[in-house]
Amino acid sequence: MYWNPLPTVTTSASLSRANYENQRLGSPADYLRGEWANRDWRNVPGPFYGAGTDNCWTGRLIAPEHVIYEDDFGAEVVYRQPRNPHEVRLLLSAAYDDPLGAYACDGDEHWTLSKVREWWADRNRLLAWIDSAKREWSAGTSPEDRDAAAGLRDYAAYVANGLETDLRQYGFWLEHRRPAAPTEALPELV
Repeated sequence: MYWNPLPTVTTSASLSRANYENQRLGSPADYLRGEWANRDWRNVPGPFYGAGTDNCWTGRLIAPEHVIYEDDFGAEVVYRQPRNPHEVRLLLSAAYDDPLGAYACDGDEHWTLSKVREWWADRNRLLAWIDSAKREWSAGTSPEDRDAAAGLRDYAAYVANGLETDLRQYGFWLEHRRPAAPTEALPELV
């Protein structure tokens, strides 16, 4: 069942940052300033995405189950949308640490079921990129390279098992603005 993370974002100003319990996140408008036009194509469909973030590779330190790095500039990409308030806090904390403020959570205003289907239809391009970048980073000797490769392995595993169902649930959400009831059919992606 699709879970809408946006109510948690709306009330997140009082949340403490992940790894910094004495520091509050503050207003999401202060650090979620990414623009759809700059969204990286490797972001998975959903409300959150990276759009030209910094290349300091800090996102996986906070939200490794949600963030990977692209290999062009090292910018951060959201590969899994949050599924509960704790995961929203982690992703928001990663976004907070981006000095460019280039994460965003307005994807619901841009994605449509048709666009989700187009993104899914192009997944072989994504998997080819994952495989190429993973091979390059796996050959690296630094802990950062190994972590980047691990993130890509996680993304490939998610594409193979789980992402299609999540996208079908998200597609239903986009069409109806509510989660599907157990008896309702989810839209197909092909």
